[in-house]
Amino acid sequence: MLKRIRITLAVVFITLITLLFLDFTGTAQQWFGWMAKIQFLPALLALNVVVVVCLLILTLLFGRIYCSVICPLGVMQDIFGWMGKRAKKHRYSYSPAKQWLRYGMLVLMVAVMIAGFGGIAALIAPYSSFGRIVQNLLGPVWAWGNNMLAGWAAEHDRYMFYETDIWVRSWTVFAIAAGTLAILAVLAWRNGRTYCNTICPVGTVLGFVSRFSFLAPVIDTSKCNSCGLCSRNCKAACINSKEHRIDYSRCVTCFDCIGSCHKGAISYARRTSAATVAGKQTEVVDSSRRGFIAVAGVMTAAAVAKAEDKTVDGGLAVIVDKKVPERRTPIVPPGAVSMRNLTNHCTACQLCVAACPNGVLRPSTDAASFMQPRSSYERGYCRPECTRCSDVCPSGAIKPITIEEKSSIQIGHACWIKDNCIPIVDGVSCGNCARHCPTGAIQMVPSDPDDENSVKIPVVNDEKCIGCGACENLCPARPFSAIYVEGLRNHRII
Repeated sequence: MLKRIRITLAVVFITLITLLFLDFTGTAQQWFGWMAKIQFLPALLALNVVVVVCLLILTLLFGRIYCSVICPLGVMQDIFGWMGKRAKKHRYSYSPAKQWLRYGMLVLMVAVMIAGFGGIAALIAPYSSFGRIVQNLLGPVWAWGNNMLAGWAAEHDRYMFYETDIWVRSWTVFAIAAGTLAILAVLAWRNGRTYCNTICPVGTVLGFVSRFSFLAPVIDTSKCNSCGLCSRNCKAACINSKEHRIDYSRCVTCFDCIGSCHKGAISYARRTSAATVAGKQTEVVDSSRRGFIAVAGVMTAAAVAKAEDKTVDGGLAVIVDKKVPERRTPIVPPGAVSMRNLTNHCTACQLCVAACPNGVLRPSTDAASFMQPRSSYERGYCRPECTRCSDVCPSGAIKPITIEEKSSIQIGHACWIKDNCIPIVDGVSCGNCARHCPTGAIQMVPSDPDDENSVKIPVVNDEKCIGCGACENLCPARPFSAIYVEGLRNHRII
């Protein structure tokens, strides 16, 4: 019964969290956005003390339920492990804990976060890894299926679906997502929760706490005949059946051992304070406890410190794709407050990238901000009425803002490039940037002050420009726009 309840809850969590990354309408976010906010690392970076404390209490009471139910990457590994068990039953075996690797990876993650390389740390963060896999690998398939339904519905005069663009935002991140999925699939197929108990920093933190959990799988030595079935079905490789000992720091509370025991020798029950079973000690004190507490303290301190595409013009002339301008300062979305705030709090989970309806956000390839969101305006611009990225961010990297607040947040300013401008190059009138500027920051003035009839060129009022990118996106100049946006390291209120 316990296993069925755990599996049911796990299926619900992974399904709904997956929908958060796939749904481009915003409907799933309205109902299930809280599921992203209760993930451990985003909550820690957001300084969401209530969520972090609740997760720690949950672990102290029931063990690593978080890893087997709430964490989507953990549930995904269970799916691959289940496939492996169908191919070969009783495939696992006990292995000693690799403490040097577990704590070494935790120390490494803390170090890169303190150094300001949050994007690198996101490579091993469980929630972020799952988000990249879903957004990059399943996202295009989901969009393709939606477009198929939209086409079918339109043929039958029904318009409950609408088509969306299918594109890869970053081939580098796509390759990382594919590689991560392949590695995790092989590890889980062969050895179960290897990643969770050797690499995952969240697993290491919760593993330390779960050693003191109130409830846990307990072996009754009076009933156990040392058949080893529990050990051979333990995906965490934490049951030493010969010594009747369970490593609770690695146990993910999946209840597989209880279901596999034919003698009823394992039960989910209260443990004594000395962690004993039938009067015998079952857990060895970890000599690295003090070191772990120091690392956890440093980790906590670090968290606190820290429009539709066209390919032809009227069917006659080919339109050259726009190229990304060389920006001296990258653009980060409204609500990020500053580049520093985004870098220190972002988990690079790609949820904001997946949620952006305008094709503006995509993962960064810079080392210091690797895979964290950056704005670019080749495919669309940041519409003043849209706050989707700030609505979905679970870590506080992009703070919630209202539509009214967004219209007054300056994330950059437009710069005019004379040599690219069509009125100067071709001698014809344009004014596209001024017509579409939502704040009226661009005015068209005569190129020759002494000749009112000369072609008009744009002039940007930096005090009114919010850096939304409408001018850059809608500029007809190719391959580089005649007007582009330079980002601000610290956003301003205008």
